[in-house]
Amino acid sequence: MIRADLFKMRKSHAIKILFVITTLSAVAMTLMAYLIPQGLIDSKMTGIGFMFSDINMISILGAVIAGIFICGDFDNKTIHDAISCGQSRGTIIVSKAIVLFCGIAFILLPYAIVTGIALSSGYELSMGSLGVGFLNIQSLNSGNPYQVLDFLKLLIIMLTLIIVYASQLSICVPLAITLKKPILVVAIYYGFSMFCGQLTSLSSSVFKRIYACTPYGGRYMFLTMDTQAVDIIHAIFVSLIFVIVMLAITYILFRKSEIK
Repeated sequence: MIRADLFKMRKSHAIKILFVITTLSAVAMTLMAYLIPQGLIDSKMTGIGFMFSDINMISILGAVIAGIFICGDFDNKTIHDAISCGQSRGTIIVSKAIVLFCGIAFILLPYAIVTGIALSSGYELSMGSLGVGFLNIQSLNSGNPYQVLDFLKLLIIMLTLIIVYASQLSICVPLAITLKKPILVVAIYYGFSMFCGQLTSLSSSVFKRIYACTPYGGRYMFLTMDTQAVDIIHAIFVSLIFVIVMLAITYILFRKSEIK
C-alpha cells in the first residue's frame, strides 16, 4: 500500500505544484532575509517575508497533502477497496501516515536546500524577530564560515526540524479520516496552528512544561547550530510519541466508523 501510494503521489500533478510553490517561497524568504539587513528593502516588509516562511507555508500545504491523498482516497473508493480486499484499518492508517510524512518532507526539501546554500554563502540573513523553523536557522547562523562538520550538524538539525513538522501535521490524519473533506482539514489545521502559535506567548511555567510534551511547544521550532544533542534527541522523541498518539486516536475513530 505504501509503494502504491508513493507511486500515485509521484505521478500526481498536485505534489509537483506544491513543490514548485515551496521552492519559490523558500527563495523569496531567503532573498528578503538577505535584502532587509542590507537596507535594500524596508524592514516593515518582514510581514510579507514571513508569509513565504516554512512555518506559514507548511501549515497550509501540509494539510493540503493530507486532504488530497487521504480524503481523496475516500472519494475515489481506494480505501473502501483496500478494506474489502482484507487490509486492516490499522494498516491503512499507518500507510497513509507514512506517505503523508514523505510528502511533507518532499515539499520541505527546497527550504532545507536553500537554507544550506544561503548559510554557505556567508551573507547575513535576518528578518528581525520573525524567525521560526528554517528562517530561524538562517537568522541566527548566517554570516559565519562553515566547516564540513558544521554542515553535518546542520543536516541533522534540518532533518530534526522536518520530523517536528511531520509530527505537528500528524493531527491531519485523524482529521482527514474523520471529516473526509479536504477543505475542512486545511481550514481547521491552519486555524489550529495559528492558535498554537499564540499559546507560546503564555507565561505560565506549568503550562509551558505541559505544552513542551507536544511538538507545538518547547523550543522545537527554534533549533539552531548551537542546539545541544540532548535537545535534538528530545525533539525527535517528543515528535515520535505525538505521532504514535495521533495514529492511535485515528485507529479508535476509524475502527468505529462505517465506510459507505
